[in-house]
Amino acid sequence: MMNEVNFLGIGMNPVTYQELFKKIDGWIANKQGRSYHIACVNAYNIALSLSNERLKRIYNSADIVGADGMPFVRWIRRINGQACDRIAAPDTILQLAEHAKTTNYTFYLYGGDPKVCVKMKEYLEDKFPHINIVGYYSPPFRELTAEEDQAIVDEINRLAPDIVCVGLGTPKQDYWIDEHLFKIKGSVLIASGATFDFFGGRIKMAPDWIRKSGFEWMYRLLGKDFKRLWKRYTVMYAVFSFNFMLQQSGLAKYPLLTRKHPESPKGQDIFVSS
Repeated sequence: MMNEVNFLGIGMNPVTYQELFKKIDGWIANKQGRSYHIACVNAYNIALSLSNERLKRIYNSADIVGADGMPFVRWIRRINGQACDRIAAPDTILQLAEHAKTTNYTFYLYGGDPKVCVKMKEYLEDKFPHINIVGYYSPPFRELTAEEDQAIVDEINRLAPDIVCVGLGTPKQDYWIDEHLFKIKGSVLIASGATFDFFGGRIKMAPDWIRKSGFEWMYRLLGKDFKRLWKRYTVMYAVFSFNFMLQQSGLAKYPLLTRKHPESPKGQDIFVSS
């Protein structure tokens, strides 16, 4: 297991992109093995997990729990003294696309509105002429039938992508990854959320200086998705902040539940407390 920093019961992994590349190279060397999960976790995800045991299990059982948010990155660097990059989905996908110049990573896009999914594909292909996006699919808003889901699994396994970007929104995309981690072979699954909207042009990503400042949430809150995001960036962030103060003051305990990484579905629900 990698080092973990406990944020309200979620074990976040301090990791740099160079370390991430090395891990991915090892994971995808076996295209017949299980897939791997990179969770990009922010304050909203952690606040949701406080009242959602399934989500807490999914995040804590991810192969890498990345710090999606500059406040987390700064805390890990300054308080814990560990090297750490911001592992947000848009940054991660761009980094992997650039790194694919030398590794030839292949990509599959799953999620988003049909037009947005196509535009994300076109955006990545324009920005990275070398990129190899082997397939894409925008699922209907309704739940897929077992037959439809199996057809998608079969297609992804046939195309054998190295990276699968899953953009279904939180927590739906997290549930999807959890349910498909052993059905899809030899890929790295990344919950990509708003990345589809950013790269697909539906909403504008904050400028780099705002993203680095730690106030990207305010930029998004005041944007076109205010109605959808106001609760996330007011109520849920307040929930996170209040509980984090309790954790730091020692007035409340948030124990980690770390799943042993399984090699087969039989081991999926084995946990150890720490």
